[in-house]
Amino acid sequence: MKRSLVATLIIGFLVAGIIGALHASGLLLHLERPIAEFISHHGGTTKSVGDKWQYLFVALLSFGVAGLTLTSSRCGRVGWLVLALLIELLVFFWICLLYRVFFQPLPSIFAVVLAFIAAERSVAIATRSRSGLAKSFFAGRLSKEQVDRVIAGELPLETEARTYEATVVVCDIANKYDLAEDSNPAAFAETTEKFIRRTTELFLEAGGYIEAADGEGVVAIFGFPDGNAGHADKAVRVTLGLVQAFHDSRQQNNGELFGNCDVHLGISSGTMIVAPLKDGQRPGLLTSGEPVELARRFCVANRFYGSRILIGPRTFELTSKAIVARPIDFLSGVNSQERHEIYEPLWLAADAKPEHLARRDFFWNGVMLYREKRWVEAYTEFQKARGPDAENDTPLQLYLRRLEPLALHLAETPSG
Repeated sequence: MKRSLVATLIIGFLVAGIIGALHASGLLLHLERPIAEFISHHGGTTKSVGDKWQYLFVALLSFGVAGLTLTSSRCGRVGWLVLALLIELLVFFWICLLYRVFFQPLPSIFAVVLAFIAAERSVAIATRSRSGLAKSFFAGRLSKEQVDRVIAGELPLETEARTYEATVVVCDIANKYDLAEDSNPAAFAETTEKFIRRTTELFLEAGGYIEAADGEGVVAIFGFPDGNAGHADKAVRVTLGLVQAFHDSRQQNNGELFGNCDVHLGISSGTMIVAPLKDGQRPGLLTSGEPVELARRFCVANRFYGSRILIGPRTFELTSKAIVARPIDFLSGVNSQERHEIYEPLWLAADAKPEHLARRDFFWNGVMLYREKRWVEAYTEFQKARGPDAENDTPLQLYLRRLEPLALHLAETPSG
């Protein structure tokens, strides 16, 4: 916005100055005189618009057309608006004649045309530079549609370091090490490549920025560069859809879509620092922040709890109205003294049925009672949380296995 304002002022002053100087010096006189003589020959006028008004019109039109062209993402549409403005100037010239007032339209017409050409060329030069920079920063990391929006100016292209509120998703193969042991290197590499390619495509389609995609998983950032306030909600929705896609692939396609693998995801929201790298052969972006480290930890923690997706407290806070989730446990943060409560998202709130919510609430009560060391009551609540597919509910089975000996011991211990 600041750059556009500066460019508007520069172009506006230059165009207004050039047209004003040409008009004042009489260099436009040989073009203006035929119009004046034609009007005089066909009835004449009693008044004429003074030079002060001419200069005012020229200045207003120069700044207005320059500003409109520079701030619009579609110069073609502005061209039609400029053409309409030229027609309106001619109509204004004709209306003035009806009242026997002579308005010389040429300075204003020249100001409109020159301001549009100067601003359009400025945009074209800036776009070529912006296009190269956008492709260097975002090619392969944003979808083609998103890159085109950056080039068009619909999404910001920052050339200075700044912070973003964003959500980081870390996605990895759940049974990666088992696959590595059970298959030869070529087969493992093929499966991993298929996994990376498809998950990357899904994140790109959802508007994510791919921070990394390699043998250690795929890292996607939502909320950059668009600054979308709904970044956490979008990230969790995408991951729920991804888990369902893996499930459907195993059921219907024998794993052909994603390979013979399952998926683990960790999600964390918070402040990210994004800075252009100014040294080196090619421009690039540095992305850093605690959410990346926490999302990796949450992703790995799925192996212990048997969950598919784990989210941090900030993500849960941002998505609690749209997502049905349940608490799982506490994990240490980047600082060993920090503890982050982790949650498992289960369904979209719009898709959750009353029985789903009831089982979630029983599980939640069980976790709270477990933390208070009320073993028997916690065990009872977890039993109520059992659903039709309880045997495959690994986090629930984990808590039941923990509590069975404790609850049994208390039941066998005589009171008093």
